[in-house]
Amino acid sequence: MSVGTNLKKLRSKTKYSQQDIADMLNVDRLTYINWENETTEVKSGYIPKLAEIFGVKIEDLFETSTNIVGVNNDYSTGGQHGIIINLSDKDLAEKLSEQIQELIKSLKK
Repeated sequence: MSVGTNLKKLRSKTKYSQQDIADMLNVDRLTYINWENETTEVKSGYIPKLAEIFGVKIEDLFETSTNIVGVNNDYSTGGQHGIIINLSDKDLAEKLSEQIQELIKSLKK
C-alpha cells in the first residue's frame, strides 16, 4: 500500500475532507489531492503533520501491508463460495480465526 492510498484510508476514517486536510497543512486542495492520487509525492516536511492530523505514527503513513477481504460471488463455480482474508496483524488474525471456528461449531449444532 502506498502513501497516497494510506492517506485516503486514514482520511475516510477521520471524516475529514480533502479541503480540511489541505487547510490544516496550509496547502492548496489540489496539492493534497495529488498526494492521495500519487500524482506527486508528499514533501517530507508535511509527513510529521500528516501523522499528527491522523493520530498515527509516521511509519504508519508508509505501511505497505494490507488487510484485504475478498468474497467469491462467482456462481459459475458450481455454487462454491469463499472468503479470502489477508490480515497483517497477527493478533487480529488469531482472534478472527477463533471467532470463525466458534461460528462454524455453532452452525454445526
